[in-house]
Amino acid sequence: MSNVLRVAIVDPDDRRRDTLKQQLLGIDLVWLEAECSRYEFFADVVAQATPEIGIVGLDADPEKALRLVERVVETVPQCDVLVTSSSSDGNLILQAMRAGAKEFLTWPIRLEDLLAALGRISERRFGRSDSRPRGCQVITVAGCSGGVGSSSIAVNLACALAAREKNSVVLVDLDLALGDADLLLDTLPDYTIADLAQNITRLDYTLLKRSLTRHACGLYLLPRPMQLEDIPLVTPEDFQRIVGLLKATFTHLVIDISKAFNQLDLLALEMANHILLVTQLELASLRNVVRLLSSFKQTEGLAQKVKIVVNRVGLDSGHISIKKAQETIGQEFYWQIPNDYRTMIEARNNGVPLIEYAPRAQVTQAIVALAESLTTPASVGSATSGAKRSGRGLLWLISGKA
Repeated sequence: MSNVLRVAIVDPDDRRRDTLKQQLLGIDLVWLEAECSRYEFFADVVAQATPEIGIVGLDADPEKALRLVERVVETVPQCDVLVTSSSSDGNLILQAMRAGAKEFLTWPIRLEDLLAALGRISERRFGRSDSRPRGCQVITVAGCSGGVGSSSIAVNLACALAAREKNSVVLVDLDLALGDADLLLDTLPDYTIADLAQNITRLDYTLLKRSLTRHACGLYLLPRPMQLEDIPLVTPEDFQRIVGLLKATFTHLVIDISKAFNQLDLLALEMANHILLVTQLELASLRNVVRLLSSFKQTEGLAQKVKIVVNRVGLDSGHISIKKAQETIGQEFYWQIPNDYRTMIEARNNGVPLIEYAPRAQVTQAIVALAESLTTPASVGSATSGAKRSGRGLLWLISGKA
């Protein structure tokens, strides 16, 4: 488990508190332990939760807030206090430091300043950055249509990552209705993502670990809900908090999303470092790739994270050529997974990942190499063939000149 900074915040200003909360939820290695809207209650909250960091907004009542800082520092000395204010008055800063605050941030808080302050506190607690675990890498796997093999790739990619001793990996099955990651790993989970969502207010590391299912290869799984009626229990805010703790706990997070591209799926795409868009060399899949890429461009920074993975290459069924497909979508394929239906279906039916069932198979080696390429940027130069952009697009495909 990574070194995690648990944070509690207090600010009577709801807008500021919510803004700070959203910033914290998006930061690696930070877990929001508690939030409070009243100065009077915060000292007790800190005493009970014992977070590493307490953040106090001063502006609602600076005098009362500074007394609170003194009390927290005196009663819970292991909690480092960080204060925020819209004022940059030197006298106020001096008073806050004398009260025991370790950091002072001016409102509105810039993310880089918040990260720097948290980094300094983390360094004091855990040592310099070169000895601390690196942040979590989030890989979201999306299929451009049903049946393209995106879930198989997500599961086997996660297992390949987990096979490396230095990695700690968790797989989240976000296809809440029809996900089958538990089946592919032959597991019978006791808890699901719906259980975590129901207990989100008391979620901690102990409960998190109990809620995950561990596979023999070292992979942890957070499966979809068992019952369809439990799907609404997982709200976007709950999912964001769950991902925040998973990111603070593991080095790699693989998310297998649904084909609905609903609000949770879009959140998983936005939070990803890499988006693997899985397709096949046939008309319907390539058409959807074009549609999805066009849609992703509407969200700043999303399309740049997309890496197109073409699955089942070499399938003898009159499929479109690699070159023509890349010209059509106007983008090179990032990776190619060879067709080996027999090996893949046997591994699926036996609930055994490819690295255990057929470690020397070409399809296995391609997925292992994909895992390496995602974690070693210098090695990215894959099994893709060059393709220039073309304006012909789907009109060429529809004309039947595959």
